[in-house]
Amino acid sequence: MTIKTPKAPAAEQFTDADAAVARLIELYELATDFLSTAFKDVIQNGPQDGVHYRAFYPEIRFTNPSYTRVDSRLSFGHVSAPGTYASTITRPDLFRHYLAQQITLLIRNHGQPVEIGASNTPIPIHFAVANRSDVTVPQEGAAGFVLRDIFDVPDLATTNDDIVNGTYQPEDDIGPLALFTAQRVDYSLARLSHYTATDPEHFQNHVLFTNYQFYVTEFESYAREMLADPSSGYCSFVSTGNHEIFDADADIAPTAKLPQMPTYHLKRADGNGITLVNIGVGPSNAKTATDHIAVLRPHAWMMVGHCAGLRNTQSLGDFVLAHAYLREDHVLDDDLPVWTPIPALAEIQVALEQAVADVTALEGYDLKRIMRTGTVATIDNRNWELRDQSGPVQRLSQSRAIALDMESATIAANGYRFRVPYGTLLCVSDKPLHGELKLPGMASDFYRTQVSRHLQIGIKAMEDLRSMPLERLHSRKLRSFDETAFL
Repeated sequence: MTIKTPKAPAAEQFTDADAAVARLIELYELATDFLSTAFKDVIQNGPQDGVHYRAFYPEIRFTNPSYTRVDSRLSFGHVSAPGTYASTITRPDLFRHYLAQQITLLIRNHGQPVEIGASNTPIPIHFAVANRSDVTVPQEGAAGFVLRDIFDVPDLATTNDDIVNGTYQPEDDIGPLALFTAQRVDYSLARLSHYTATDPEHFQNHVLFTNYQFYVTEFESYAREMLADPSSGYCSFVSTGNHEIFDADADIAPTAKLPQMPTYHLKRADGNGITLVNIGVGPSNAKTATDHIAVLRPHAWMMVGHCAGLRNTQSLGDFVLAHAYLREDHVLDDDLPVWTPIPALAEIQVALEQAVADVTALEGYDLKRIMRTGTVATIDNRNWELRDQSGPVQRLSQSRAIALDMESATIAANGYRFRVPYGTLLCVSDKPLHGELKLPGMASDFYRTQVSRHLQIGIKAMEDLRSMPLERLHSRKLRSFDETAFL
């Protein structure tokens, strides 16, 4: 078999992060252009006997020669021991700012260059042409030839969460430099477009998750207010189908078919805007969304949704600030054992509590009238009330849980797993243990008023966090013994 590859520049060392990122972009575009051109030729003219087309992801490689310790306060931007570390890179154009930031910290903290060159990991043809509107990879058997005979296809051996789960076994004593391989990132970028009906380019650094459509309407209304205010710092609003408006009075074209997780983006030029994802109901959706958004390395994500209040002292519309989680969702048991504690993050907790105080104009002891802090239980059975209640209710009481939902612990646990700061502020929509089920007509005026404030609180908390330096927000609590240098 003859393997045809593009001629790439030799590996080169860089002490300038911008120049290093420029080389990554050059290598990636060279590889994907080669594969796209070859693919179109094969589709049009048929394959050549015995010819396989292959191009490789670019790679960042870094060697630390010393045990010299860097600033012990840092949670990222350094490696903890001597050795060589490497990571494959995809879409360096999309991750330009992130890569420049991480490479700058690595060079500055260790005084050593990074090496940029081609890796030995082939780019699957599906990912190489994913962003080219003029190229579509046919289904297996539809092209008249066996695709994997001519091009490389996705490989699960490099598309997994071994690094973030702490089960990665390095080859040739080369440690990982980042939490995700290039193929893992490419996989999630494709899934994000599918599930949210918006391109990854639109996602912002601060992500709100909700389980109720009401918040979408409120979010669009808020976005239009911000676009009408030139001093807000927000520049556009994107809805499903990648419909983007820049003017507060602009119409948004309707989407023919809503995706599984409708997503909306209030954008800032620096990417520090706010994304809202309506994940719907259930831990499976919560895991799916966070599994893929994590590769974008957001600065924080929060759950702002509805829950069942478990205490008789709670009222419909009260807020619940989670400081612990009872995990009975089960979707992450194989990735993050249930005995793993999911700690509350002080920076997020303070931002959320302060936002509640600001929006409701209540402070101190008065804040306890409408908000309670405690354990949130997350389960995988929406109709748990129909079962024998003795077991679940006893566990909920023993855990000191104050609220029950189907998403919050999943989002928090995946935030912990992926090193993304997380938090939860819920709104009580029913009290099943006290006869107040979620049925038409049950919502009080107070409840409706509180719900209208809920999204504002989430947005206010995110805007407060935006001003916080990353090294403070990304706590060392989220980092394990042997961490990657890249955030």
